Amino acid sequence: MARYVPQFTLLFTLLISTVALVSLPLAAEAQMFRCTGKDGKKYYGQTVPPQCAGLPLEQLNKQGGVVRRIEGQMTDEQRAAKDAEAKKKRDETEAAKEESRRNRALLATYTSEKDIDEARGRALKDNHLAVKEVEARIGKITQRQEQLNKDMEFYKGKNKPPAKLLEDIKNAEIDIAAQRNLLNVKKKEVDTINAKYDDDKKRYVELTRRK
Repeated sequence: MARYVPQFTLLFTLLISTVALVSLPLAAEAQMFRCTGKDGKKYYGQTVPPQCAGLPLEQLNKQGGVVRRIEGQMTDEQRAAKDAEAKKKRDETEAAKEESRRNRALLATYTSEKDIDEARGRALKDNHLAVKEVEARIGKITQRQEQLNKDMEFYKGKNKPPAKLLEDIKNAEIDIAAQRNLLNVKKKEVDTINAKYDDDKKRYVELTRRK
């Protein structure tokens, strides 16, 4: 048995040496904290320096690189400002995504500026036809009102007009008011249509010139 003792001693020594070597990096990787104090100075420590209490911290590795950032305690005003900034960034990101989507759709819809002009022409033509249709309906209602007014003349100084006649007169007034309102809307759409296609054409030119 005695002849095996040196081998056992050697194995034990190697095991201890290995553990010691493995432990070295762990010691070298001891954490370090850094912050900027309220006085503007930098403070360091293997534990959080007293000057860093409640302030944003950075955890460093042995090379001095930042491993982790730890937020400090914030006041209600600071938290509200941070939330507002985060919301602003989200809104800007969504706006950028929406603009990108619109640009892709625009380029997929038109192949030239001429396409845009032709689309504008079709939209204006459809609007013109819609205006004419509304004007025709107003004309018919006006004719009906004229006939109803003649019927009312018959009852002047005589018996009370029939309830049906009074109802028809009221309904005609409602109908013509609605159609006149619709006519105003359709006429104003001309400006909306032109503004839309002006914007489409401007963006199309800008996007195609970037290529």
